[in-house]
Amino acid sequence: MSEPTAKYSITMPRDIAEAARTRSGPSGLSAYVAAAVARQIERDNLNELIQVAEAEHGPITDDEIQALRDQLHQARQEQNHGGADAA
Repeated sequence: MSEPTAKYSITMPRDIAEAARTRSGPSGLSAYVAAAVARQIERDNLNELIQVAEAEHGPITDDEIQALRDQLHQARQEQNHGGADAA
């Protein structure tokens, strides 16, 4: 069973609306817009979490961000190529 829905009227630039309609595919424009709004809410929540963490622990440095990106890149490489090497 799906979530309850409500109908809303929104205003957006025509070019954005048309691009969204073109990309929405069989799920339709409403589902496409709902997914986009859900992603934005997730980003907003993450930004709030980062603000709380930085207030408690200080800002994250560029070096820390790069180190985490490097770890993620290495983990992805190991995931993509590690299975063959592990045998």
